[in-house]
Amino acid sequence: MGETTVITRATSKSKSLRTTIPMGIVKQFNLSEGDKLNWEIRAEGGELIIVVKPLKVREEKE
Repeated sequence: MGETTVITRATSKSKSLRTTIPMGIVKQFNLSEGDKLNWEIRAEGGELIIVVKPLKVREEKE
């Protein structure tokens, strides 16, 4: 069932949190530093569903 990551504080002074993208996902979507991720959150059947779609930097420049 999927990958597990740990959420950590972005910086010691920040309220933001971050996690690491598992290497299998990085390779599957050919992600690189600077690429963006679009996060969509919705409720379905009593569950919270989070859909993350990669937005490649080179696609935005075209």
